[in-house]
Amino acid sequence: MIQTWALLVDAYRELSAKRLFWITLILSGLVVAVFGAFGINSKGLTFLWWEFPLPLFNSDTVPPATFYKFVFANFGVPIWLAWVAGVLALISTASIIPDFIAGGAVELTLSKPISRVRLFLIKFVSGLLFVTLQVGLFTGACFVVIGFRGGSWEWGLWLAVPIVVLMFSYLFSVCALVGLLTRSTIAALLITLLVWFAVWIVNAGDAVMILQRETAIMDLESREKLLSQRLETARKQAEKTAAEGQTPVEPDKNPLVVFARGQVKEAEESVKTWTKWASIAFGIKTVLPKTGETVALLDRHLLSLEDRKKFRPETVQPDELEEEERPRRGRRGRVRVEERVDEVIRARSVWWVVGTSVAFEGVMLGLACLIFARRDF
Repeated sequence: MIQTWALLVDAYRELSAKRLFWITLILSGLVVAVFGAFGINSKGLTFLWWEFPLPLFNSDTVPPATFYKFVFANFGVPIWLAWVAGVLALISTASIIPDFIAGGAVELTLSKPISRVRLFLIKFVSGLLFVTLQVGLFTGACFVVIGFRGGSWEWGLWLAVPIVVLMFSYLFSVCALVGLLTRSTIAALLITLLVWFAVWIVNAGDAVMILQRETAIMDLESREKLLSQRLETARKQAEKTAAEGQTPVEPDKNPLVVFARGQVKEAEESVKTWTKWASIAFGIKTVLPKTGETVALLDRHLLSLEDRKKFRPETVQPDELEEEERPRRGRRGRVRVEERVDEVIRARSVWWVVGTSVAFEGVMLGLACLIFARRDF
């Protein structure tokens, strides 16, 4: 235990000695300052002493605490901590494993009574210290800002620390494995960034497939409703024609009904096609780390679906739409589709998001530990 603690303290000293650690910390302070400079009142948004009147977006529709939580969960964490600070963290920590196994440093450490697997995992955990310290300080500062500016002490904000560290650990496991295999900091960093980009592409593709599937489903629902209406109209026309002593046209043979039924069949085929592609995207995504959805767990925790709707003033209920309006047409249709996509993604189990991602990380670390334990340095 003493050896483990000594190695972690040594890793902290190495990280704190790097300029990038302090540069990131200063930038985080600037982001928090901008975060606190924004506000919301009864007229609209504010920034320092400037006001931006927004009739549909003010403190009467969105409470200040909800506004700050939304900004923190949708901009502060996913954009600053997960992307910008995440890249800076990878740049700072990518050299941990390559530097450790190069230049005779590893032989000196291996001469001590400590197992190789334990040693490697300690080095891995020490790499997470950079993110833990940065996220902890950033979250603490935002917690104070929301407490004073938003009038609510949101303890749920602290969930950002384990969530962001967990997300970073997925990527750092790849970085550690590549660094061990290549002994190159540049290679470890570049390949990890490429893997991150590939994960982002898969995540974007999954979102597109869900969007297309939900649009097709809504299109099918709209066409089925239209078919039902036209059938009812055709029946009434047939009854009226028969009452007048004329030969009525059977409702099922009415040209408008035939056309509407053909549209329904087309929509059903579209739903089948996009459901298949959405399933394929979901399957590919299952075996990869869910960086975006892991970070989005904070948004799930801090904001309900009703809270999120407050940031969409144009949101309407389905019965407010015209009967024959199709979901692809107009802003109202897009809002309905976006809400359904949001519901589908938020409905995915936390155990699926975290469990499959941790499984991926476990495979990366398992391979790295196996190689490290058997390699002759």
